[in-house]
Amino acid sequence: MFDYRSAAQEVLRTEIEALKQLEHYFNQDFTKACELIFANTEGKVVVMGMGKSGHIGNKIAATLASTGTSSFFVHPGEAAHGDLGMIEPGDIVLAISNSGESSEILALFPVLKRLNIKIISMTGKPHSNMAKLSDLHLQITVPKEACPIQLAPTSSTTATLVMGDALAMALMQARGFTADDFALSHPGGALGRKLLLKLSDIMHTGDKLPLVTPNTVVRDALLEISQKGLGMTAVVDDHQQLVGIFTDGDLRRILDKRVDIHSAIIGDVMTINPTVATPNMLAAEGLNMMQDKSINGLILCDQGKVVGALNMHDMLKAGVM
Repeated sequence: MFDYRSAAQEVLRTEIEALKQLEHYFNQDFTKACELIFANTEGKVVVMGMGKSGHIGNKIAATLASTGTSSFFVHPGEAAHGDLGMIEPGDIVLAISNSGESSEILALFPVLKRLNIKIISMTGKPHSNMAKLSDLHLQITVPKEACPIQLAPTSSTTATLVMGDALAMALMQARGFTADDFALSHPGGALGRKLLLKLSDIMHTGDKLPLVTPNTVVRDALLEISQKGLGMTAVVDDHQQLVGIFTDGDLRRILDKRVDIHSAIIGDVMTINPTVATPNMLAAEGLNMMQDKSINGLILCDQGKVVGALNMHDMLKAGVM
């Protein structure tokens, strides 16, 4: 029986060695490439690559774009048939080819030079035509491919991807790119909801907000809880300032003590100093608070005044959890 596990482990060892080699290429040329892109505040980084290099280039362009560096991918073959018009003076081309001899990319160099577009090449051959004709060269030479017949791009594509990630992350830090900036380019899906959605976006307000005063009879407070459907009610004074909370859990507690819900008032059985949040808190932070405190609802206050409420079901509907 073939030893699949040993074959996989050999691939891993080979690619790890390739990445160790890559550290030597974070040199002055890498610094200059970063500085060139960072200083180019008007243009975009246009990534090009054929075959497997093109697949990696697509990912590099996406990573650059999502971390503060305007970027997109152009297929060299399509560029030669009209898409070159997408590249404008002031842009920077990042050309990727392990051999450094991609004919499709080299054919574009004269036009790019005529447009005075700076070219950064990323190749495994520092003496290749692409490397020589580029303004800057990022080396990605690997000792060998992980492919046992040395044909399928493996270690070389991994090294290319890591070099692209290093470029994007270095630029990201130089720009002071923050989590808030990242969120603005990822508004969709779970990531966007965690980074953008605030409690104010999902809280209940106005007539949907459960409120009672301390002198409210427990029976009437239960009607408020039932009508508003949050499993709790805030207890407020005449100025809407929070003085306590009464929840389904509190109800079970007083029933165990045989408290008469028809005569007892909320002020005597409520929970004082409850966990509260503010409307501008991220929904993800509110969820963490609820999970840490093992509670199912939150009262939201602004300077002590109750302005909203929500429960775990609201978090679920909003896709925060």
